[in-house]
Amino acid sequence: MAQTVITISTNGQGLYEFTAEADGFVRASGVAEGLLTVFVRHTSASLIIQENADADVKRDLHAFFHRLVPPSSDPSMSWVVHTMEGPDDMPAHIKAALTQVSLGIPVMQGRLALGTWQGLYLFEHRDRPHRREIVLHLGS
Repeated sequence: MAQTVITISTNGQGLYEFTAEADGFVRASGVAEGLLTVFVRHTSASLIIQENADADVKRDLHAFFHRLVPPSSDPSMSWVVHTMEGPDDMPAHIKAALTQVSLGIPVMQGRLALGTWQGLYLFEHRDRPHRREIVLHLGS
């Protein structure tokens, strides 16, 4: 078993890839077969596995979630009560609830068993910069 925490500095909403950091952690552990559990320690950010070859995918995902859950200042969100932290706060919690805060990735032959175009991403849902902590836990 091995465990570490990585910190990702964000500069607003979007996808922040951390595949290389996770893969480096797995390689350094010496574990050949196992499961990497990835957990984000926040309620207004989430984790996804997504294509890492075409930047348009990241832009389209951001646009989709913005249309699905606009800021609370949008008239369609007039029902939102939690607004003390700004118009992006409650929508960020909703987006995190719709996605995932933990992922499980198999480890095979000492490497993450991701597909060719798959990458691990922190999905930041807040407008302003944050420092997000991600726990990596590797069990064999």
